[in-house]
Amino acid sequence: MTQLIKQGIARLKWFFAQRSLSKSRFVIGFLGLFGSGLLPAVVHAQDVLDSGDTAWILVATALVLLMTLPGLAFFYSGLVRSINVLSVMMQCCVVACVSSILWLAVGYSIAFGDGGAANAWFGGFGKSFLIGVGVDDLTGTIPEVLFCLFQMTFAIIAPALIIGAYVERIKFMHVVLFSGFWMLIVYAPVAHWIWGGGFLADLGVLDFAGGLVVHATSATAALVLVIMLGPRSGFSHGGSPPHNPGMTMAGAALLWVGWYGFNGGSALTAGGNAAMAVLVTHISAAMAALVWVVIENFRFGKSSLVGLVTGLIAGLASITPASGFVGPVGGLAIGFAGGVVCYLAVDWVKVKLVIDDTLDVFAVHGVGGILGTILTAIFGATTFGGLGLEVSIGKQLVSQLTGVVVTMAWTALGTWLIVLVVRKLVGLRVDPAEESEGLDYVAHGERGYHL
Repeated sequence: MTQLIKQGIARLKWFFAQRSLSKSRFVIGFLGLFGSGLLPAVVHAQDVLDSGDTAWILVATALVLLMTLPGLAFFYSGLVRSINVLSVMMQCCVVACVSSILWLAVGYSIAFGDGGAANAWFGGFGKSFLIGVGVDDLTGTIPEVLFCLFQMTFAIIAPALIIGAYVERIKFMHVVLFSGFWMLIVYAPVAHWIWGGGFLADLGVLDFAGGLVVHATSATAALVLVIMLGPRSGFSHGGSPPHNPGMTMAGAALLWVGWYGFNGGSALTAGGNAAMAVLVTHISAAMAALVWVVIENFRFGKSSLVGLVTGLIAGLASITPASGFVGPVGGLAIGFAGGVVCYLAVDWVKVKLVIDDTLDVFAVHGVGGILGTILTAIFGATTFGGLGLEVSIGKQLVSQLTGVVVTMAWTALGTWLIVLVVRKLVGLRVDPAEESEGLDYVAHGERGYHL
């Protein structure tokens, strides 16, 4: 804008210097000056629809939904016993439905509305049911209705991730009610604080695609919920092995592809920032998977398919908050760190703390997302190949740690209260006989396999 003004002044001087110009020629020239120099600065200050950006976010939205349905559903289902495979798929699907309706009703408004005097904490209800939002209204260079839909897919996968912690022993109606309340009371406010112009954004907290908003919230909730729920029968003996690692691998592959939309789409443009986010996402996933393979081979003399894909997910979760701020070196480093730290965290949660987080939601998604959030302050700096920070590494570290503490504290408190309320309404856990029978038949009257 400053450069355009300088150009405009220079052109004015030139026009006034041409004393031989007639009035008409001067007026035409003066209008041309504004048309070619200053006026575009005013026009471009307004949001203008970009068809390329819109097309990319349409694709990214589909990719993020693919992560939950069928990606996460397959990934989780393959890890449980065969008598619970349909219950996991059912839970993933119903969470998607509940979150979609509630996001349209009030969730989007809470997260991305204007809360007025309370905007630092809450987006208000002004955009409930998208009232007043038309097809021509824009968020940046894309339609706002598309932005709402894109963010809806994030509001779907966040509570769906929690499913992995409580599978095989929870009541179906608890899943339905808990997921809906949790998305509105925990997820939507945190999204507002960081992405909707809330107080954590004002503090400079960086979270490009959901290391805090999605992974830290869902994983903290998972930890609180399973502590209140209690372990599966036989957990002290290691539980049951995955019934179908191949299904888990297929789900992980869908998650990997879908993560391109998760991280790359968060740029909200079809440009270099999106391309770099996709590149570092891919590199981090590959590095973390290889780290997991090497550790297993060194420790047990063999590497498992389940271990490989778990490492893959750890790398994806770890790079998520940093993906729009780091370069390839950062992608490699964060992937390596995510593979090592998340592997250690799995043993720490289940062996040291003896907590039955069934499918390692906290150890993989939570630890990975939190680690990546912290490392963003380091590898986002140009010194380490990043795209640059507005403050020093030290100050950014303080902001990132503040975001982690606030997000986890709010999530833990909110989750605890929601579980207490929902447990009073519909109960929490199935009885031992139902757990032994399997939730596929007990809760849904169906079987995944008839052998």
